Amino acid sequence: MKSAYITRQGQFLAYRHHYSIVNGCAPSEADMQRFFQVTAPSVHQMMFTLERRGVIRRVPAQARSLTVIVPPESLPSLQRPQGTGFKDRL
Repeated sequence: MKSAYITRQGQFLAYRHHYSIVNGCAPSEADMQRFFQVTAPSVHQMMFTLERRGVIRRVPAQARSLTVIVPPESLPSLQRPQGTGFKDRL
């Protein structure tokens, strides 16, 4: 079966899944921006793309309303983005 998303998109989905388990709510776009070290427009565009592909659902004008529609077992393992460790900042 062909995946409904590419590798980078899968990482955003995996992050959302793990974040909600740890924190009990969906991540904000700012949370994803910090984790992936990307700009706010990049995160917003990714969420729009995932919604258009039908793998997430959002409630307009409601914060943290993102719901992943694909089963958790089909998500890839979450990988820490390169360059996010303490040693990389020295």
